[in-house]
Amino acid sequence: MTRPTVLFVCVHNAGRSQMAAGFLQHLAGDRIDVLSAGSAPKDEINPVAVQAMAEAGIDITHNTPKVLTDEAVEASDVVITMGCGDACRFYPGKRYEDWQLDDPAGQDIEAVRPIRDEIRTRIEALVSDLLETPQA
Repeated sequence: MTRPTVLFVCVHNAGRSQMAAGFLQHLAGDRIDVLSAGSAPKDEINPVAVQAMAEAGIDITHNTPKVLTDEAVEASDVVITMGCGDACRFYPGKRYEDWQLDDPAGQDIEAVRPIRDEIRTRIEALVSDLLETPQA
């Protein structure tokens, strides 16, 4: 059985997708491969997202925003977009989910905590689904 690969995509790859990738790596360990990218990546991760994740015991300080590539999508079993609209390409044959989450950009920690917590809840459900469903 091969490990499933999940790709998280948001425009800047600096907040939501980085938090989701951090949670998935933390909760699934080496049972799921994790990628994240953005259609227009920033130079660094949102420091408030880093702070919010640190409060949850997860260090994402060494992650860097990456540009979305065709190769990353092709290598992924599940592609989860987060508010990138038409800026994220669609590939037939992939499992897609679009998570409607507020953008943490420009928000303070009080506003980012609920976004972080919603992402964690969704990641916990995703881990259960991927690890309980036999992979083809």
